[in-house]
Amino acid sequence: MKLNPDSLTTHLEQHLLPAYLVSGDEPLLTGEAADAVRARARAVGFSEREVHFLERGSDWDDVRASAGNMSLFSSRRVVEIRLPSGKPGTAGNKALVALLERKDPDTLYLILTPRLDRDAQSADWVRAVEAHGAWVQVWPVDLDRLVGWLRGRCRRLKLDATDEALELLAERTEGNLLAAHQELEKLTLLAPDGRVTADTILSSVTDSARFDVFQLGEAVLSGDAERALRMVAGLRAEGTEATLVLWALTKAMRDLWNAMANPAGAKPRTWQRQSGALDKGLRRASRLSFPALTVRAGRADRMVKGRLAGNAWDEIALLAADICGRPALPLTQSMLK
Repeated sequence: MKLNPDSLTTHLEQHLLPAYLVSGDEPLLTGEAADAVRARARAVGFSEREVHFLERGSDWDDVRASAGNMSLFSSRRVVEIRLPSGKPGTAGNKALVALLERKDPDTLYLILTPRLDRDAQSADWVRAVEAHGAWVQVWPVDLDRLVGWLRGRCRRLKLDATDEALELLAERTEGNLLAAHQELEKLTLLAPDGRVTADTILSSVTDSARFDVFQLGEAVLSGDAERALRMVAGLRAEGTEATLVLWALTKAMRDLWNAMANPAGAKPRTWQRQSGALDKGLRRASRLSFPALTVRAGRADRMVKGRLAGNAWDEIALLAADICGRPALPLTQSMLK
């Protein structure tokens, strides 16, 4: 069985399966999903909890021995297995399958991992979880869904936030749900009447947005210059390598060029989940000068490598604006030569 964080709550009100796998890279949502399973287990008598941290190649003897022994007080227990890599290795795969197939009514297995890649998803132990329990997949909340997510949280906290306030809060906490949740909890104290406006956000919420280079690629394809430049500044402040940021921008350029040159072909695989952004890019692609974009990208690359005087981050920001169709400093003829 597969679940998501929203369906998990309803599921737990009606069922408690022998095993749950919670996977994902969003700490707030994975933590809440795991807490929900633990709380439901405690409510029905699983009063003990054991936690095992296991890397790839770890010795699984302790887990096997624990599962085979009676609980110290003959009570029901939750055996929590944390896999930081998401890949337990051959020995771990076999051990997990064997544990899940034991069907011990007094033991509930809770397995926590980061996001599982395609190979990991097809492993025998993951299939065993799906056969005997439930797999809760946690996905990041992208910008298009963030305002709705914040609105739902406000309802739970009895906050009445205006649309403008929610959009501003989303801008300031994008990519950092934990910070968003903490800011909402803080607002329950700062807004005793529950009313949250844009002025409330401006006066009380710091900019805690966190970005990754894939989000930057999506932003420039969408043509959202303001968001793209905020991301470049944020990535720079977080210490992201300029080479990686430049790679994301040049990849967006290539995807846009390939899609424009072959309109009947399949979209680039990487952008299947961001097809809307690519569609927006295609609508303005004919107005972009790809030779000039290539020159700008080349200049940024040489600056990163120290082969050309100048600030590489400034050139990267100019490239992001150019791809968005909002050139801030056009290239001169001498630069184009």
